[in-house]
Amino acid sequence: MNRLLKILFFALVVKPVVFFCLGLNVFFKARLPRTGPAIIVANHNSHLDTMVLMSLYPLLSIHRIRPVAAADYFLSNRFLAWFSLNIIGIIPIKRRAGSAHSTLFDECHNALNNGDILVLFPEGSRGAPEQMSELKRGVHHLIKSRPTLNVAPVFLHGLGRALPKGEALLVPFNCDVVIGEPIAFVDDAKQYIHNVGKALSLLEAQCLTRQCAVTDDQQRES
Repeated sequence: MNRLLKILFFALVVKPVVFFCLGLNVFFKARLPRTGPAIIVANHNSHLDTMVLMSLYPLLSIHRIRPVAAADYFLSNRFLAWFSLNIIGIIPIKRRAGSAHSTLFDECHNALNNGDILVLFPEGSRGAPEQMSELKRGVHHLIKSRPTLNVAPVFLHGLGRALPKGEALLVPFNCDVVIGEPIAFVDDAKQYIHNVGKALSLLEAQCLTRQCAVTDDQQRES
């Protein structure tokens, strides 16, 4: 029943909003992981980020896409918890200082073992519109026992303006989704996170809306 509700929600609400209300430019869609286990790592500026990434998948496989999300926010009340767990299909993570890495990602490992595709935001929470915050090492802790796992970087641009943090009103903006090549695993966590950040920065430079915004700024200054 929940799977059917999820399909209906994405078919009747999410996909129409994403593809008709937003001007969405998707680059290198063929690089998107089609089967799991796999992880998508993306920058995070808006609640739309998750919806846009999930909307790129066919409805019949959307139950396999599992966003990793903060339990303290998405399980904060009964309705939001039910919706987040059953319709969106999140994997809740407890953002408590001192949480043991050995158990923190248990549900993530279960999902990967089940062949799911995880959506993970290494910044940990939504940042300022169109600005990337410092990346955390959680993804490295998660995959260090799975060094051959497909980890695909994705950069999202424009969604932080379309629905910024703290706002409830959607503003139609042209938005970009740029998918990169898989990120090779390295044992050193600091180096690995550096590589993730570099991959996201290279994808950001390819965003059409970012290039247009830079050109507009230059024209205003001249």
